[in-house]
Amino acid sequence: MHRRQPKLGLIQETLLLTLHARALDARLPAPILGDTLSADLADTIDYDFGKLKVKPNLVATTALRAKKLDDVVRAYIAAHPGCVVLDLGCGLDTRMFRCDPPPSVDWYDIDFPDVVNLRSESLPGRSHLVAADLTTSDWLAAVPGDRPTMIVAEGLFPFMPGDSFQTMTRELTGHFPTGELALNGYTRFAAWAMKYHPSIKALGIKAAQGFDDPHEPESWGAGLELVEEQILTRAPEVARFPQPLRALTRLTARSTALSRQGARILRYRF
Repeated sequence: MHRRQPKLGLIQETLLLTLHARALDARLPAPILGDTLSADLADTIDYDFGKLKVKPNLVATTALRAKKLDDVVRAYIAAHPGCVVLDLGCGLDTRMFRCDPPPSVDWYDIDFPDVVNLRSESLPGRSHLVAADLTTSDWLAAVPGDRPTMIVAEGLFPFMPGDSFQTMTRELTGHFPTGELALNGYTRFAAWAMKYHPSIKALGIKAAQGFDDPHEPESWGAGLELVEEQILTRAPEVARFPQPLRALTRLTARSTALSRQGARILRYRF
C-alpha cells in the first residue's frame, strides 16, 4: 500500500488531527460517526499520529459534531435537491461520502492549495475541489450563485485571523440568493482553552477565537438569522461516550452556560 507523506502548513496540519479522531471512532465497537472511510484513509498517510496525543474525549466530541453537521447537510439537501454545498476548510473530511448527495447537488470542497493537492490524491470523488485562501473572495467566481446553498464550516472559525471569518461570511451570503450556514460555535473561553489542549499544543497553535452569544453572527451584516443552537452535551449519542467523560458531560448538560463551553452546532439562514 502506497503511503503519502503530507507536506502541510501549521494550521493545515489540524486536518490530520480530526482525521485521526474520526478514524479512532470508526474502530470502536460502538462508534458515534462510524466513518470507516476515514479509518482507511488514515492508514494511507505516512504521519506520526501518536504525537497528536488524541484522547478518548476528543475522539467522541469530534465524531459527534461531525455527525450533527452531517444531519444538517442531509436535511438541507432533502429540502433542496438541486442545491450547492460548500464545505469550507474541508481538509480530508469525508462528509460528501457520508452524506451521499444526489447527482443534482453541486458539492464544493474548499481549502488551501496544499490541502487540495493532498485531497485530490487521497480522496478522488465527484466534488469540485477549489484551492483557495478563505481570507480572499476571488475563488467565489467559480461557484454558481443562483441556487440555494448549504455552507458548512467545521472547526474553521477559531483559526481564521481577525475578522476575516465575518468578512468571508458577508461575501458568501451576498453571492447566493438563499441558504444556510452551519458551524460548530466556540465560546471565547473554549477558544482560549483550546490552545492548552495537548493535541493543539502538539501542533504549536497558539491563538484561537470564539463568541459567546449564538445571536452574535446576526450582527455581522451578512443577513444571518439564528435557526438552531444544538448543545451537544444533551445529544443522545452522549450515551456512547467513554467514562468518566459520559458522566461529566451529563452533569454539565444540566447547565446551559456550562454546556455552551463545550461543543455546539449553530445553524443560520440567510
